[in-house]
Formats: sequence, structure tokens, C-alpha cells
Amino acid sequence: LIVAANESKLPPEEVARLRLQVLRNLIDETLQIQAAKEAEIERLTRTQQELSKSLQAEIERGDITIKQVRDRLTINIVEKVLFNSGQAQVKPAGLNILTQVSDVLKNVTDKQIRIEGHTDNVPIGVKIRDKFPTNWELSTARATTVVRFFIDRGGVGRESLEAVGFADTRPVASNDTEAGRTENRRIE
Repeated sequence: LIVAANESKLPPEEVARLRLQVLRNLIDETLQIQAAKEAEIERLTRTQQELSKSLQAEIERGDITIKQVRDRLTINIVEKVLFNSGQAQVKPAGLNILTQVSDVLKNVTDKQIRIEGHTDNVPIGVKIRDKFPTNWELSTARATTVVRFFIDRGGVGRESLEAVGFADTRPVASNDTEAGRTENRRIE
């Protein structure tokens, strides 16, 4: 528009007026986008506060961490809370935690909720290799188990959920120590 105005036979004051109008429109659009982002971050902050209050005991024990980075909220649940070693069936204590999380997430209807399964780098043991040949299958089965719980028992809309397994490809700590491997075995 500005180039066309410059190349046209319009008087300079008309070109300046058109430029000013384009700039005002850009400013208005930018302010609207900023306001929408700020509202989204505020809503996520309220969701984080609600989850933190609901899961306070688990957070204090270090079993769960919740962090917000801009417009993304991440809940990290260590493996031992939800699953026994090499298993994809949720433990009874884990069911309570998933219920608390789903009670909050079922009210989040305009966001995609991705459940990620992560493992350490220790190969699958011989006893369970028939069921889970590698950590890929185990991490994916665990993520899928959580998604199914959220849908079947938690009331979270299935169109909002996705499950993905990352095996040991996204560690958050070194796999050289037991403490690091423990951190890497998680559901996010």
C-alpha cells in the first residue's frame, strides 16, 4: 500500500496520511495480539496455581514439579509415583494423582494436552522384553495409559489429548547416575 501510494500521483500529504493509517492499523493489531497473549498467560498461571494447590503434598515430596514458561505449562510426574519398574499400569497411589490432575485439565478445553512418556537409557530387561521390546514401547505405553485414564475416568475431552513416547531421547539429567536416571523416568 505504501509503495503503491509513493508510486501514484497522490499529493505528498495524502501519501503521509496513508502511511500513518497503515502504521496505526499495525499498532492496533499488535496491541490486540499482545492482550490475547497476556490473557492466555494469566489463564495458564491460574491453572498452575490450581494444580499446585491440589498437588501440594506431592510437590513438597519432590514427586511432581509444575513449571510455566510463557504460554506453556508442564507437569512432570516421576515414574515411581505412577508406575512400577517396567510396567505401564498405573499404581493405586498414582490414580489419585491423575484424578487430581484431570480435575483441573478437564476444564482446559481450548488447548492441546500432550502426555509424554520418558525413560532412562537402561535397556529393557529380559523378563518384560516380550511386552516392551525397547524403551520406546514402554514410554509410549505409559503415555497412552495416562491419556486413556484422562479420557475414561477423568472427563478430559479426547480431542484435546495426544500421547507420545520419547524413550531416552530427551533426558533432563545424566543417565550416568541412579539419581539422574530416576529423574529421566517420568511422565510430562
